Amino acid sequence: MRKLLFILGLGLLLGCEEKAEQLLLLQGNAFGTTYSIQYYSQKEFDAQKGIDSVFAAVNKSVSTYIPDSDISKINQGDSTVVIDAIFKEVFLLSEKIHQQSQGYFDPTVGVLRNAYGFGDTKPLQKLDSLTLDSLRQYVGFSKVKLTAEGTIQKQFSEIYFDFNAVAKGYGIDCLGRYLESQGVANYLIELGGELRSKGQHLEKQKSWVVGIETIDSKLENRSYSHTVTIENEGMASSGNYRKFRIDSLTGKKYVHTINPLTGEAEESNVTSATVLAKTCAEADAYATAFMAMGLEKSQQLLSVLEGVEAYLTYIDANHQSQVFVTEGFQKKLLD
Repeated sequence: MRKLLFILGLGLLLGCEEKAEQLLLLQGNAFGTTYSIQYYSQKEFDAQKGIDSVFAAVNKSVSTYIPDSDISKINQGDSTVVIDAIFKEVFLLSEKIHQQSQGYFDPTVGVLRNAYGFGDTKPLQKLDSLTLDSLRQYVGFSKVKLTAEGTIQKQFSEIYFDFNAVAKGYGIDCLGRYLESQGVANYLIELGGELRSKGQHLEKQKSWVVGIETIDSKLENRSYSHTVTIENEGMASSGNYRKFRIDSLTGKKYVHTINPLTGEAEESNVTSATVLAKTCAEADAYATAFMAMGLEKSQQLLSVLEGVEAYLTYIDANHQSQVFVTEGFQKKLLD
């Protein structure tokens, strides 16, 4: 009898053993690019369905490429739209970084992005100083307001929101929140080169390791200059080495980083910015801001920001390529 009880007890103990966490991988397309999600989980859940629902919710709120999204309706002049939690969070974060960057980060720059051909409409055929001056009156985050009723008030109906410089990073954060809601404590999300990490790579018992793209990296064959460890943070990069347009009539080069203060699609001396921050949305927005601000202003802002580190490539006074790395970022570099 004692032997039987012992065997039964052993069976109960074995049955209660926790299932080892397995590394799972999901890949696909979203936000006009590709994604790869690695995560460890003990329990089974329909991760793909949950992830697809996150993409759908973010698109429905802040995608300018969906005609009936909230942001599209607001851009079209509908002042009755009551924004959801996604739009509100993106709006408030944008407002904060707009103020911190002294206006260099500005999601109301959409009318200029469209004019230059980097938005969701055809570029203007003629883009001279008079045209730019007329468009600049529709740029400025101080000209928009989130009302107590949850609607967006615009000083001019022509003001066009474009959250592309923050929405992808925010979407990645939403994916991370979803995984965490399912008990996932260790994951790495990559979407279009932007990342969010949590915990560690359990099999290696080390932090997740990712790469920093070289400034001449090709979209179809990406190359990396350095590797860096990330843990419980987001990382995003911005650069004009890939996103630019040559006017077929004038031959003039327009880069996708637009200076909201001048209206010019001009290159600063910063050629690329890779940023680490608490969230991917913040990293995404700051990377865009640093591209427009140039090296000196970026260094000044970085000196007062908490929890934000950067790896910036720039052109010096002798037209030579140089690198500026914050102390916190330097500690995470592996090579």
